[in-house]
Amino acid sequence: MDPTNRGPEEYGHGNDRSGDDGGRRRQSRDPLTPDFGHQAPQQSRTVQLISGDFLLTVNPVDGSEIEPCRPGERPDAPVRHTAAQRVERERAAAPPVPPGPPAPQMPLLERQEERERLVRMLARGRSVCLTGPAGSGRTALLDAVAADCADLAPDGVVRLSGYKRTVTELLHGLFEAVYRSPLHRPDREGLAALVHGIGAVVLVDDLELGGAALQELLDATPECAFLLAAAPDMSAQTAEANLEEVALTGLGRSASIELMEHVVERALTDEEANWAGDLWFESEGLPLRFVQAGALLRQRDDRSIGQETTDGYDDDPDDTPFGRPEPAGFPLPSLGEGAAPAALLASRLSEAARETLRFAVALGGEVPHQAHLPALVGDTHADAALGELAGSGLLSPAGPRYRLAAGVLAQLEASGYGEDADAHARGAAQHFTWWAGHPSVTPERAVAEADAVLASMVRLVPGETPGQASVAVLLARSAAPAFAAGMHWGAWEKSLRTGQEAARIAGEVAEEAYFHHELGVLALCTGHLDRARAELEVSIGMRGALADKPGAVAGRRALALVADRSGEPVHSTPAAEEVPAPRHDASAVPPAGTPSAAPLFPRVHETSATLVTRQAPRAAGAPGGRDGLLRGARRNLVAVGAGALLAAVLGTVVTLGATSGGGEEPEGQNVTTEQSATEDDGEGGLPADEPAEGEATDGGSAGGASESPGPSGTPGPSTSGTPSPGASETGASPSGTPSSGSPSDRPTDGSPSATKKPTKPPTTPTTKPPTTPPTEPTPTETTPTETPTETPTEPETSNSASGPAETVTASATEDLPASPTTA
Repeated sequence: MDPTNRGPEEYGHGNDRSGDDGGRRRQSRDPLTPDFGHQAPQQSRTVQLISGDFLLTVNPVDGSEIEPCRPGERPDAPVRHTAAQRVERERAAAPPVPPGPPAPQMPLLERQEERERLVRMLARGRSVCLTGPAGSGRTALLDAVAADCADLAPDGVVRLSGYKRTVTELLHGLFEAVYRSPLHRPDREGLAALVHGIGAVVLVDDLELGGAALQELLDATPECAFLLAAAPDMSAQTAEANLEEVALTGLGRSASIELMEHVVERALTDEEANWAGDLWFESEGLPLRFVQAGALLRQRDDRSIGQETTDGYDDDPDDTPFGRPEPAGFPLPSLGEGAAPAALLASRLSEAARETLRFAVALGGEVPHQAHLPALVGDTHADAALGELAGSGLLSPAGPRYRLAAGVLAQLEASGYGEDADAHARGAAQHFTWWAGHPSVTPERAVAEADAVLASMVRLVPGETPGQASVAVLLARSAAPAFAAGMHWGAWEKSLRTGQEAARIAGEVAEEAYFHHELGVLALCTGHLDRARAELEVSIGMRGALADKPGAVAGRRALALVADRSGEPVHSTPAAEEVPAPRHDASAVPPAGTPSAAPLFPRVHETSATLVTRQAPRAAGAPGGRDGLLRGARRNLVAVGAGALLAAVLGTVVTLGATSGGGEEPEGQNVTTEQSATEDDGEGGLPADEPAEGEATDGGSAGGASESPGPSGTPGPSTSGTPSPGASETGASPSGTPSSGSPSDRPTDGSPSATKKPTKPPTTPTTKPPTTPPTEPTPTETTPTETPTETPTEPETSNSASGPAETVTASATEDLPASPTTA
């Protein structure tokens, strides 16, 4: 639904509205709401175009992507437009005709000499600068010269607007006016080669270039003859380019009165002629002032006719006491109102026209296209307001659109038309956001409305009202892809920079990253590599912080192109070489001397990569063995086990003391707690003590008893023997027979034992030592290893799993009646 290309049926004048169908309600033409059921999804407008050596994909959703253009996708050579095509383009580039009755055509008075002079100079191939104050009739003189020079150059006459245009934009406009190359925007070198051979008469209105930029424009097009219209303050800058200058002055008194009569469409009275003479002296004969003054006189005539029509007694003339009255006369405007007539002219227009002026003031003088006025003003007939404004001399053409005439903006602001400028700009921005993002709006239409869109966007960015910056972000997000697809990169850059600033103010980091990415892509297309690198790096950093992986990948691809063009390495990881961060969840290697045991937590093996680490050697004198276990994360677990083991040892000692306290202890049954298991450095385990030389075994068994002094010098028994294959390293039975090696003979409770019970008494009977409290063992002597397979334990007489105290007590009680065996 393009509001700028309406069909006749949209106004109720279609061919199908005849007969009975004329009263039928017209159906909605909005494709987004065909019915109340399922709606067709809105497709995003993705455009691919060639920019130099790059293939640019403009995606309004995910951001633009750029890549080198493959050989098969390079465009064909541009083709020149034919004469008929040039005429069609010139007609399409003209401002739209305002609705309503046609306005009278203004004659070109007292400009014949300048007109002929300009045509002669252009025919000789010389460039001319036409200077004159605003409202002096520069545009009207350019129109007349364009008609006279239509057949002078092989490429015809090219009309361009220099209002807020750079030299690059003017060169691209000249290229598009002469050549036909859809979806192709040549780079700087290609553009220079193409425009170098253009031979045309180029008319540039409202030029704002000067100095080196103007000289660059002239040097790039040696076969063109330029007619540049500029303000008088540009004459000093154009003088550096060695151009011929033609200055326009005001009209004479007689010509000014003649122009006013053309506007009023009647001859002036003597009173009006005298008033026009005073105005001529005040305005220095500027044609615009007399057009506006003539509009004041025409409004005065309309008011007089309206008064005559409404005050008549048409029902019954006899009711009139004195007959039909004379038309009431209205006084002429004052001289000040004639010199600055904008406020007075606007007060006599319709409400829709005055509301249109408020929007124009809010947009800095830019007047929206007439198709937007019904939606902005809220009146279905508001498009007719453009005709009222143009007929009153309040508008002037500017390229394919209209803007407020010179001096009108300041006059309206002084009259209070800018009080609600922020609210009007916000309403226009919201409307343009919807319009620019609609799929039916072509990029060419969006480019034609670029000045009004940018004006509404700029008005909101520095605003202090909450929400204005967010509205500007939405408008920039919607309009920027349309400007890029229309290859109007000047408007694209302005919208991106305004949107980036608005996103920064609003705190929208994701949108700010999008604008930085687009600015980087644009800088890459224009050849500014340093700027492209800076913008892309900022965008990648922001998107990385937001976890926007697709956006970061697109940014890295563009950054790789920048590095390829500049010949510098890319400091960012390419998307194809991204690797996950290394994981450090492997368990630490135990220190030297620690028994090999199953870890408490199973090691997690990585499948993506193998981590190879180097273990630092243990310093000399560093503690090993069980002291090494006390370091690390297992310190608390070992302390708990040591406490439990100490309680078991104390229980064993108390039980043995209570059992032997009633009578004389049998010989050889002295149990001490000072003997502790020590670690053997040979095999990595804890084997039993070796039997003494000359000792006999009990019943031919492989196990025996020998006296070996303990750490305190007291003889202590120790078991010896060789375990059978498959059995535990210390698994000797209480009777002295070797362990069978079956699983039932092994301890099942997993509790380590602190002392060894002697399986054979010594040969020499000993006396009972005096009753003394048992000496509490130190943690070093009683602390075992963590696993049952690595700690020497006393096998149990039964298969039941019981605590350490019960096991030692039961074994000692059963062995007391046994008689000692001599060697």
